[in-house]
Amino acid sequence: MKLRIAAVAVAAVLTIPALTACDAISTAMDCANTAVAVTEGVTDLQQAVSQAGNSPQDAKNALDQIEANLKKIGDQTDNTDLGKALDSMNTAVKNVRTSIESGNTAPDVKPVADAASELSKVCTPG
Repeated sequence: MKLRIAAVAVAAVLTIPALTACDAISTAMDCANTAVAVTEGVTDLQQAVSQAGNSPQDAKNALDQIEANLKKIGDQTDNTDLGKALDSMNTAVKNVRTSIESGNTAPDVKPVADAASELSKVCTPG
């Protein structure tokens, strides 16, 4: 009986690091997938801004989608580097939103694209 309990305890100790590693990989993959979605959102935003005179709402919708994806990443991690990338991205998105709401039909979205690139780098596993 003691041998069985010891075997179960050893198995549990060996399983915990493996589960933790899997959890880290899973989180990294979720982050990477969401970063791809953010990057696609930035592409949508750039396209919408280039046509903002026609439909400013499209740009606002793209910003909403980016913010939703950023929140998803933020809810999944406590990584410091990722937190900084998220903060930069959120700031850039808010600046574009403010610019659009102020009537600018051609806001500068380069800071959003730059922040998305940094986010993608931080989220790339390995």
